[in-house]
Amino acid sequence: MPVNLSAPVASELLPVAGVRIGVTEAGVRKANRKDLTVFLLDEGTSVAGVFTQNRFCAAPVQVSREHLAAGQGVRAMVINTGNANAGTGADGLARARATCEALAAQLGVAAVQILPFSTGVIMEPLPVERIAAGLPAAIADAQTAHWGRAAEGIMTTDTLPKAFSAQVRIGGAVVNITGISKGAGMIRPNMATMLGFLATDAAIAPELLQGLVRELAEGSFNRVTIDGDTSTNDSFVLMATHRAGNAPITALDSDDGRALKAALLGVAQKLAQAIVRDGEGATKFITVRVEGGKTSEECRQVAYAIAHSPLVKTAFYASDPNLGRILAAVGYAGITDLDQTGIDLYLDDVHVAVQGGRNPAYREEDGQRVMKQSEITVRVLLGRGDAQDTVWTCDFSHDYVTINADYRS
Repeated sequence: MPVNLSAPVASELLPVAGVRIGVTEAGVRKANRKDLTVFLLDEGTSVAGVFTQNRFCAAPVQVSREHLAAGQGVRAMVINTGNANAGTGADGLARARATCEALAAQLGVAAVQILPFSTGVIMEPLPVERIAAGLPAAIADAQTAHWGRAAEGIMTTDTLPKAFSAQVRIGGAVVNITGISKGAGMIRPNMATMLGFLATDAAIAPELLQGLVRELAEGSFNRVTIDGDTSTNDSFVLMATHRAGNAPITALDSDDGRALKAALLGVAQKLAQAIVRDGEGATKFITVRVEGGKTSEECRQVAYAIAHSPLVKTAFYASDPNLGRILAAVGYAGITDLDQTGIDLYLDDVHVAVQGGRNPAYREEDGQRVMKQSEITVRVLLGRGDAQDTVWTCDFSHDYVTINADYRS
C-alpha cells in the first residue's frame, strides 16, 4: 500500500494550454491495459530534458537526446510501457526511430520533432508494429484535460497514478503547472526521474529551460531513492507553451523567475516524493536530513549512505530502533576526516545520540514509538559546518522482493 498517497482526482488537474494528451491500449506487452501515451504540443512550445546517467542507457534516451540537440522544435512525445527498449543495440535504436517516424507521419511533422520514451522489461525487442497501430487511437483521444489518463498510461509496477498541479500569478497572469511521474523501483538519483513530464503555460525565454530543468531535477528527483539502482531509461522533461499571457520571464533570478521556479519545484517535489511513497513494497516514508556539514555534497553523501543501507531500511520496516545501523552508515559514507564525537542523531523529536554516543536520556520505547509511524524524519548533525541537504526514501519489506522476483511473470 502506498504511504499516505491517494490517486489524483482528474478534474482537479489543471489543463496547460498548448498541450493535448491521448492514451490508448496498444497491447505492447499485455492486453487490456493503458500502455501508449502521446503528448501533442503546439508549435512554439519550448522543451528541455535531463536523462539517466546510467552509461547503459536505453535506445529512446539516446534518440531523445539527439532530437533535443537538433533544436528543430519538439511537436510530440510518445511513451510506451511494458517494454524498455534497453539492452537492444542497433536494432533498438532503429525501433525507437521507427516509432518517431510513425508518429511524425500521422502528425505531418519531422521525425526529429518527436521524443520517444519507453519503460518496462529490458532486453526485449520493442514491438513497433503494435505501437504504430495504436497511434491513431491515441491521437484521436488527445485532450487538454487528459493528465489523469496519462498518469495511468505510464504506470508499470506503480500501484497508483501520480499527478499534481499548481497555479501561480506571474507577470499579471495566472500560470498553470501540471505534471505526472511514474516509478516504484529501480530508483536512485544521478538521472532525472523514472519518467516525469512537467508542463507550464508560462512565457519564459527558451534558453532558460535547460538550466531550469536541471535545477528542478536536483531539488526533487535527484533527492529520492528506493533501492539504489539507477535505471536505464529515466527521463524528466519540462515543457513551456508560452500561452499564459504573462510578461515573458527573461531571468530566473528575477521576481517572476523565482516565483515560477518555486511553483515548478513544488510540483516536481510532490511527483518525486510520490514515487517514494509508492515504492515497491513500501510501508514507510522516510526523510533523511543531514545538517552541519562542510558542504551540501558531503551532507548528501551521508544522507544517501543512510537511505541506501539495507540494514537501515529493514530496521525501519520492522519498527526496530536498531539505530546503531544509522551511525554505522554515517561512518562509512566516505568523509575521511569525520570526527565521530561531533555527531548527533535524532529520530523525529527523539534525541538518540549525542557527540557520537548514546544520549543518556534516550529510551528505547521512545525510538520504537517513532519507528512505528508511517512517516519518519532522521536528522543527523555532523558538527562540521553550516551546510545541509535532504533525501527521501522508504523502507524495505518482504513485498519488495516478491514484486521484483515476479516482475516478468
